[in-house]
Amino acid sequence: MVEHFINEKITQIRAYITAVVNRSLHHTELDIFVDNTMAEWTLLNVHDETPSNARERVFWHVIHELSLHTAKKFDSDLYFKSEMSTCLDFFSGVGSYPIDCIGWRPLP
Repeated sequence: MVEHFINEKITQIRAYITAVVNRSLHHTELDIFVDNTMAEWTLLNVHDETPSNARERVFWHVIHELSLHTAKKFDSDLYFKSEMSTCLDFFSGVGSYPIDCIGWRPLP
């Protein structure tokens, strides 16, 4: 169940981030997606904070970064934009594991 959730959310977050970067979606929509994802995660009632694989670890890193900074940061911070791009490349299988990626599952 967790693996299905993560894979589905990776597909969705890739689309959201790409749309925000391309300015075809307002950044607040990505912020709402992150909030909704966190709410859905709590419904799974997972009590293990350790991600099961590297893709999940990167996913949680992206979620935490977006929660901390909001998607508006894409407009003003090239480093943040580059970091998120590296994560998306990793999800696509065309990039390496992002440097300084620390992603842990949130606990209820």
